[in-house]
Amino acid sequence: MTMRPPMYAYEPPPPAEEMEAEAGSPLDPGLPIAAEEDIVAALRSVHDPEIPVNIYDLGLIYEMKIAENGDVAVTMTLTAPACPVAGEMPDEVAHAVARVEGVGRVRVSLTWEPPWTPERMSEVARVALDMF
Repeated sequence: MTMRPPMYAYEPPPPAEEMEAEAGSPLDPGLPIAAEEDIVAALRSVHDPEIPVNIYDLGLIYEMKIAENGDVAVTMTLTAPACPVAGEMPDEVAHAVARVEGVGRVRVSLTWEPPWTPERMSEVARVALDMF
């Protein structure tokens, strides 16, 4: 009996160098720092290309920290380690946040722990995806 390879093979997460992205530049001293809601709006402007919902409402943003100098650190995940945009999404997120007035340098880190689950989605995402 001949064994066939599985139809869908597991793809490991991308290398560590693809799991972080940086954008922006230091904010000039004395300039006002961006409000959290402005940064959240920027995060909501980024969509997973395979799912018609933004990454914030999907629950892909695990943590967002705004430093006193306007620098922003974001920790995020994706819906699956084999996601085809794993290497691109952190860069897209970093640039979206860096465009917000009052933001300095932005660092986005991609993590797989804890794994994403649908329970992290907002009610808006659940309605959009008909997941009630």
